[in-house]
Amino acid sequence: MFYETATGHGLPHDPSKAIVSPRPVGWISTVSASGALNLAPYSFFNMFESDPFLVWFSSSGEKDSATFARETGEFVVNIAGRDLVSKMVASSVDAPRGVSEFGYADLTPEPSRLVKPPRVREALAALECKVTDIMTPKTWSGAECDAVVVSGEVIGVFIDDSVLTDGMFDVVKAGNVARLGYFDYLTVDKVFQMRRPRWKAD
Repeated sequence: MFYETATGHGLPHDPSKAIVSPRPVGWISTVSASGALNLAPYSFFNMFESDPFLVWFSSSGEKDSATFARETGEFVVNIAGRDLVSKMVASSVDAPRGVSEFGYADLTPEPSRLVKPPRVREALAALECKVTDIMTPKTWSGAECDAVVVSGEVIGVFIDDSVLTDGMFDVVKAGNVARLGYFDYLTVDKVFQMRRPRWKAD
């Protein structure tokens, strides 16, 4: 099949999120200027540079995560493993503003080292971030869309020693969670290596 996005796909469900998958999940913790805590998972999340270490997450509309990050200029990306999937999904509840998802999902806010928002104590890795930009992307016609993209520079990294193997972050031990389409998730349970080819001039 082929469809133009302007006219629709005719399928029972939108396939876009299944096609663009798996997507890493950024479990974003923030704190408002008044001290309210927020925790929410975002599958529109990734890194776009390693030096400096830059990451971003995208919110459909200005939800609490984006609002609080805008207010304080900081956020934390928590990395959920297979043992935390249920609690991560629980934290996506549409709670009223000011209700902490930490408590709702039975999670522990742990003070960060360099930023005000706490990390999730139970998470096996966390990235402490300073906001570098907040933007609203445009369509090809120039119209603004509903997304709010928050980018940040990672200034501190927490890694639980239990997921280090020979000095490397072990994604199989950690069981990093990824989002697929529809209601589907996966966790990492197998890794294989391939080397990038190098051009050899004759």
